[in-house]
Amino acid sequence: MTKAFFVLDDGRIFEGRSWAATGKTFGEAVFQTGMTGYQETLTDPSYHKQVVVMTAPHIGNTGVNSEDNESSKIWVAGFVVRNPSSLTSNWRSENDLEAEMISQGVVGIAGVDTRAITRHLRDRGAMRVGIFSGLELTREEMVVEVRKVPAMSGAYLCEDVSTDKPYIVKAVGEKKFKVAAIDLGIKAATPRALAARGVEVHVIPYNSTIEQIKALNPDGVFLSNGPGDPSTMQDVVETVREILNAEIPIFGICFGHQILGRALGFETYKLQFGHRGINQPVMDKNTKRVEITAHNHGFALKAPTDAIFTTVYGPGEVTHVCLNDGVVEGLQLLERGAFSVQYHPEAAAGPHDASYLFDRFVDLMSKYRNMHRTGVDA
Repeated sequence: MTKAFFVLDDGRIFEGRSWAATGKTFGEAVFQTGMTGYQETLTDPSYHKQVVVMTAPHIGNTGVNSEDNESSKIWVAGFVVRNPSSLTSNWRSENDLEAEMISQGVVGIAGVDTRAITRHLRDRGAMRVGIFSGLELTREEMVVEVRKVPAMSGAYLCEDVSTDKPYIVKAVGEKKFKVAAIDLGIKAATPRALAARGVEVHVIPYNSTIEQIKALNPDGVFLSNGPGDPSTMQDVVETVREILNAEIPIFGICFGHQILGRALGFETYKLQFGHRGINQPVMDKNTKRVEITAHNHGFALKAPTDAIFTTVYGPGEVTHVCLNDGVVEGLQLLERGAFSVQYHPEAAAGPHDASYLFDRFVDLMSKYRNMHRTGVDA
């Protein structure tokens, strides 16, 4: 058995065994609480530069398949599991998880106490980490290497994960609307969710200009999820402001929610722990309805949750808050067609409590189309 080490920047080291690819890898240590959906987690671009610790002890039993990928590759920097399945047993499986990770060069570690790691991260917060597998290094040398890794605060990662050129996801059935989806690290499930509602989705690069967006003549603009620090995204923030000025309806999720918030004048900040997993309780402040939601975010917005706020685009309000810690999870403008949430309404994998938000976006685009036809101001 080849030894492997999970090394945190505070000097804490967990010893396990080599699993998946060998070598070394670095990133931000985060834990993910989902009991299912490990393949969607691995291929979610939002996990770029993150070493993911799975709190569920048994991982890999259903293997992997081509249909459940959220992108073209595995994006996690490293993968940490307690007990990888020795057997793959599922009728949809096309490959073994470990074999897939080896083929893509993803370093992992198994046999560690993921519960103890999670408790440590819950006490100390997300931190830099390295996995060292099959290497002859002292403990001191490993810690020194980890402490040289850049922190997630200030990380500009969008250009790594965004599409190089536009592509189209066709509407299912009758085409009712056209949406320009700005790819900040989009998951494949999101355009599919829109397409299922008769929306033709034009996925465009993160650095698309307002002129390129207007040339598509879209009914709405979607701001996707993605990795990195939203404070580094000033160019995209300025583009969102131009979209707001053009009065094109906007729907943002996750990273897109943070960018919309910054476009409205709010600051973002790094969460100590972050929200990751498929069991986060969020309350809609207007309906008092509680949704169980899927999250992956390490940053959040500073916005008032107890009163209507004022922006240059008119009044707005925080619509959703996390019941665990009060973090802002959604907002909307009251006199302009723009709203966002901090979580994943497509929930792949996860609960479908928030899928209605896609319907809300369709209703908003329909409203704006009708107003333009009748000449009524937005």
